[in-house]
Amino acid sequence: MSVALPASIVDIHSHVIAGDPVRFPPAPTTGRQSDWSRERPVDAAAMIAAMDAAGVARSVLVQASTCYGHDNSYVVESVRARPDRFVGVFSADLTAPDAVDVIDGWMARGLSGLRVFVAGHTAADRSVRLDDPRAYPAWRHAAERRIPISVQIRADGLPQLAALLDRFPGVPVVLDHFARPALEDGPPYEAAAALFALARYDNLHFKLTTHNVREARQGRSTQAAFLRRAVDAFGAHRIAWGSNYPASPGTLGGLLGEALEAAAELSAQERAWIFGGTARALYPALGAA
Repeated sequence: MSVALPASIVDIHSHVIAGDPVRFPPAPTTGRQSDWSRERPVDAAAMIAAMDAAGVARSVLVQASTCYGHDNSYVVESVRARPDRFVGVFSADLTAPDAVDVIDGWMARGLSGLRVFVAGHTAADRSVRLDDPRAYPAWRHAAERRIPISVQIRADGLPQLAALLDRFPGVPVVLDHFARPALEDGPPYEAAAALFALARYDNLHFKLTTHNVREARQGRSTQAAFLRRAVDAFGAHRIAWGSNYPASPGTLGGLLGEALEAAAELSAQERAWIFGGTARALYPALGAA
């Protein structure tokens, strides 16, 4: 099935890896560098070439914590070089005593949001809690400045996320990869009940990434059924597409094509939100469509 491209597509979740490891040395937070960042790195110039080939207008560069930890220098350099194509999201330790100053420092260098990485494919530290009280000053500061916080957790961390959403309703929060829900049981997706229960938080948004597009085909699930359930629960205006390129294997054009096919049964207005509108609402630096 061929699906028409929405106008002015935005990719809300991509990663860049510098070609110069001397200027930008790897320093992963857990000491283990992610395989993808070693095996198929994409620098800023190659990212723009991939965007041009795929028809992606703008991209949100999300700090690759499993390569650079909390040193966001290459994201800063990439955004400064091409602010017409990129905005940047930095990583920080929100439990650190100087977290508020660190946040302001990276924002002053031209970045547009921050990310908290708790659990992913490469790293999952069960001793780290998203709702650690030491992070409250940083969350409070983000609420005051309306700084979007991207959160990468797995489904078992959703109660911690809910606790923060209750405490800080003024923070725009973006949940990476829908927290990788279990979808194999198919609609109505009872195994993902904790995810859908978060619909009550108006300040919570969701990234529909390649992980979800591919995992929605497993078991009794279909892509159309999952996306319909997600849009009905959260609204398309709270969902944004992210390629996860190059962490997810494939070309950027191929990953976009997979997502468009998965969203083929949504309305044109719903696709317009998911493939650009929601990201632009979260990050005004992306500009109007």
